[in-house]
Amino acid sequence: MAENKEKLFDQFPPVTTAEWKAKVEADLKGAPFDKKLVWRTNEGFSLQPMYRAEDIEDFKTTDSLPGEYPYVRGTRSDNNWLSRQEIQASDAKAANAKAIEVIGKGINSIGFVGCEADEATVAALLEGIDLAATEINFRCCPRSAQQLAESLVIYLKAKGAEKVFRGSIDFNPFRKALKHGKPFPGDIAAMGKALVETTACVPGLKVLAVDSVMLSDAGAYIFQELGNALAWGADWMTLLTDAGLGADEVASKIKFNMGISSNYFMELAKFRAARMLWAQIVRKYGASEDACKMAVHATTSRYNQTIYDAHVNLLRSQTECMSAALAGVDSITVTPFDVPYQTPDDFSERIARNQQFLLKEESHLDKVVDPAGGSYYVETLTVSIANEAWKLFLDVESKGGFLACVNNGEVQKAVRETSEKRHTDVARRKEILLGTNQYPNINETAAAKIKATSCACGCSHGDHHEADGENALPTSRAASDFEQLRLATEAASNRPKVFMLTIGNLAMRLARAQFSTNFFGCAGYEIIDNLGFDTVEQGVDAALAKGADVVVLCSSDDEYAELAPAAYKYLNGRAEFVVAGAPACSDDLKAIGITDFVNVRSNVLDTLRAFNAKLLK
Repeated sequence: MAENKEKLFDQFPPVTTAEWKAKVEADLKGAPFDKKLVWRTNEGFSLQPMYRAEDIEDFKTTDSLPGEYPYVRGTRSDNNWLSRQEIQASDAKAANAKAIEVIGKGINSIGFVGCEADEATVAALLEGIDLAATEINFRCCPRSAQQLAESLVIYLKAKGAEKVFRGSIDFNPFRKALKHGKPFPGDIAAMGKALVETTACVPGLKVLAVDSVMLSDAGAYIFQELGNALAWGADWMTLLTDAGLGADEVASKIKFNMGISSNYFMELAKFRAARMLWAQIVRKYGASEDACKMAVHATTSRYNQTIYDAHVNLLRSQTECMSAALAGVDSITVTPFDVPYQTPDDFSERIARNQQFLLKEESHLDKVVDPAGGSYYVETLTVSIANEAWKLFLDVESKGGFLACVNNGEVQKAVRETSEKRHTDVARRKEILLGTNQYPNINETAAAKIKATSCACGCSHGDHHEADGENALPTSRAASDFEQLRLATEAASNRPKVFMLTIGNLAMRLARAQFSTNFFGCAGYEIIDNLGFDTVEQGVDAALAKGADVVVLCSSDDEYAELAPAAYKYLNGRAEFVVAGAPACSDDLKAIGITDFVNVRSNVLDTLRAFNAKLLK
């Protein structure tokens, strides 16, 4: 049967890339191909609108299978990732009860956050948990890590579980410098070496953390997170091999905790590139191929989560989780959707768990390994991200390594600049946060539901938590500026009313009224739309009858030259006057006193801040 199958594509002549491009250029009707269709990414490279087999024919990324060095296609021959849930562990007994509960609901990886390090606490946390079936991870103060490791090893030996245990202790002495701008005062190499030696009898226990999720949650670009993560891991290798440990010993104890942003294909490619580059870095230290496998836990982003229209966070985290799952990471935490404004409740935690289970049980993503392998687009992304991350890695290494660049604030400064750029892009709607800076639910209020603005994991990544000085990572989410704007509107005694004075060309007035509704809705103003008026006088009278604070003239460019001066003169300062668009006659309109225009080039945030200053009481 297979021999008799027709190869239908053989019946068509091959089409060259030049022919495809000529067809595209013809359809563009003279518009420049590169300007219209080539996308310049934030990661420092350009993306084409189409890719073909010839684009990846020289790539080395397609030469291996899943589970084969350099592990670009995964470190395993399966894709059954672990689903993790983070649990506050200040009360060991309560944390243990919750862990057992969520394990019964399908979770197979637990993250205990903020636990004590003594033997009694470790025993209480792990009581009744099948250590062969569940991965256990601990996050504690770096100074407590050694005691925690000793307590855990004693417990595991008593249970005879040291060979089957899987998990990690998040020893991250870099956190102090990243979060607070202050170098860690202890001897990092000595502490790391002691941890590795203490836990040598538990091969499945990772104790050296690379927490680049901190960079992702601070707003770093994807190549910045990856390049710095590689440099961070290389510092561990250098510090501890220089301290006398073997390369295999050190590499097998490193755990990467990485973030996942909403850039779907780029994040998928990031993890593939990460494994490939890390394998080659570790190999240079003389490690075996098996020790070159990168252990990666991925956490969905907090940076792009929002307080308003918070259920959109579910859509963001679902695609983020899918990126990591298809990329073949080892475990995933889905951040609950309500983290920006409260400690996650039972409902949001349940939804977060089910988001992973849906991808496994209904979409069967755990049944296929590296499905993106061979994709012209994803393979190109993988190599492109690897190249940019590698440049950053080499730059950090040339300056003394990650620890040196963190201690002098260089890493934090670069991430802060990126975060500021992204905040500006959000303000101008170059970066979209659905429900926040585009298509807001204008009647939603949020002040009453805000119970806490720092995340439940204890990293203080919240709206109003200020970074500790210029050498600390930024902490504000991308949406925080718009949220403060809307919360100010909610707190005011008056809610401004914005009236759409629609007139003239039907298509243009409808389009501009919709644009302006979204624009002013981002500040939480009341929007009054209309079907249209025959004269500007009728429109102004209707606006004033409704008590409008702002009148937005919505018409066509050609009609503005006549309509705008008439409306402005008739309104006579009784409300703020705005023209929707950027008509050719703008200079003439400005000459008679019309100063407010809203259009796609506007800085939405700055414009609305100015209106808030004028309108709120």
